[in-house]
Amino acid sequence: GQTVESGGGLVQSGGSLKLSCAANGFTLNYYAVKWLRQVSGKECEPVLCIVISDGSTYYADSVKGRFTISSDDAKNTVYLQMNVLKPEDTAVYYCAAAGPYRVVPHPPKEHEYRLRGQGTQVTVSS
Repeated sequence: GQTVESGGGLVQSGGSLKLSCAANGFTLNYYAVKWLRQVSGKECEPVLCIVISDGSTYYADSVKGRFTISSDDAKNTVYLQMNVLKPEDTAVYYCAAAGPYRVVPHPPKEHEYRLRGQGTQVTVSS
């Protein structure tokens, strides 16, 4: 299986975007999914937010209050709603999945996120 990200683009500072992460070849039950981002030439920010299959969510301080992660089991897709975007949010955004588990850890360890897609570019202009 793999994840497929979409929805990136160019937006002005203060604007919004909604990214999608489709799970291909597996279902989201008993998985955790996180969003992460990579700025060109800089270290990856490994965790922006996580959603667990029981609905639990976790957010990094850098995005808390601005980003919302959600999942739609019927569509087998996880979303990232990004509001009040800033130029420093410019990055390639990836989603990654960990699982399946009998009981999903809250949250999983970093090395357990084995399924990751190609990413989608988000550019925020000032």
